[in-house]
Amino acid sequence: MTDHESDNELIARIADGNEGAMTSFYQAHESRVYAFALRKLNDPHAAADIVIETMMAVWNGAGSFKGQAKVTTWLFGIAHRKSIDALRKRGRHMAEELDFDIVDDSADFTAALEASENSDRLRQCLDGLSEAHKEVVHLAFFEDLSYPEIATIVECPEGTVKTRVFHAKKMLRQCLERLKRG
Repeated sequence: MTDHESDNELIARIADGNEGAMTSFYQAHESRVYAFALRKLNDPHAAADIVIETMMAVWNGAGSFKGQAKVTTWLFGIAHRKSIDALRKRGRHMAEELDFDIVDDSADFTAALEASENSDRLRQCLDGLSEAHKEVVHLAFFEDLSYPEIATIVECPEGTVKTRVFHAKKMLRQCLERLKRG
């Protein structure tokens, strides 16, 4: 994708059957869709399958894209539904594993150790959240999506998303305070 070519332009070209546009779109979004699916499925092979299924849905459905939402919102909505279908087929509940193990190489050992302890605490608290809360936290803070975009992706009212984020933050804060004291 060139710097001036937007996702909307790519989708329009994909709708016209332009394979080059699909290749550009795939290259621009494959890694984010893969990371999203991997967090939901916790299975690299299944996540790779979701990328392919999602991109096939983009190829087949580009003509129906109305532009009422951002392309990325539409794309993550497709990936979300494909992931839910995969989980149903597996007969499992969603299991997200968020990666907090990234440590800045330039940090000194004490800071790295403290960051590791903090990330372990945060991971422990995140694991205690419901799947619905984990999902909105991931979309809001790791994918940097707005509440209306998240509502579209998870197919619930925006107010529900706001409530879930509010309660998730409150539960995380309380959990982190308990772990810090104990």
